[in-house]
Amino acid sequence: MGNSPAAVWRLGRGMRLTCDASRIAGIVNVTPDSFYDGGRHADAAAAVAHGLSLAEGGADMLDVGGESTRPGAAPVSLEEELRRVVPVVAGLVAARPDIPVAVDTYKAGCAAAALDAGAVAVNDVSACAFDPGLRDVVAQYKPGYVLMHSQGRPATMQDDPRYGDVVEDILAFFEERMALLVRAGLPEEHIVLDPGVGFGKSTEHNLDILRRLDRFTSLGRPLYLGISNKSVFGAVLALPVEKRNLATAVLSVLCAARGARIHRVHDVAGVAAALRLAAAVAA
Repeated sequence: MGNSPAAVWRLGRGMRLTCDASRIAGIVNVTPDSFYDGGRHADAAAAVAHGLSLAEGGADMLDVGGESTRPGAAPVSLEEELRRVVPVVAGLVAARPDIPVAVDTYKAGCAAAALDAGAVAVNDVSACAFDPGLRDVVAQYKPGYVLMHSQGRPATMQDDPRYGDVVEDILAFFEERMALLVRAGLPEEHIVLDPGVGFGKSTEHNLDILRRLDRFTSLGRPLYLGISNKSVFGAVLALPVEKRNLATAVLSVLCAARGARIHRVHDVAGVAAALRLAAAVAA
């Protein structure tokens, strides 16, 4: 369906991120309650400084979020999310116009405000299901769009997730949602796919997704993977959150070999080094 995974992911406003090799999206959380670094960069100045340090460490793009979507997280108001996100997006775009910025939101109002502030992509955990108005926003602005799979909302998604075949179910979901977005007016080449590791999945579901990751390349869109420091490392390796960076780097290399093209991570420098080493050995 559509272009090959090696195609260019168009990020709007003339910016492009080539996806014929692995690229890194650095996570900029402007939240007090994110599972890994909640509260560390909760004001605009600290968040901008953190984003700039990630860019210096090798991030190809930055992913800014103002509402935690970890399991059990409570939603925040649109007004509060705007207060957190928009100054950070504007600050990063002003300081590093060469680095594409994505906004991590499912709210139409936040997406539109961030795009107006200079963001060129929307990372949406809901696939436009939580706020149907978001589909109209992405159809109008035509940004890059991360289509992610999630079973349920963050507050309850881990209660009892069930699938027939998790990979095939997600593939069918992607096909349906991509078709809806394209009909609404978002070009297919603007879409990348995130199977949503940790979002309404058990440990075995997550492992099955990672084992069969290359199956998702059949849809012809780049894979955007968010595995950074997630609970799967705690379940498999009994590692606390603060000690999962090395495991994230190792798994990022394995997933790159299985088709992942954009890696959304906290430890940009560590993952960048691991991917460079793997590329040098494979050359």
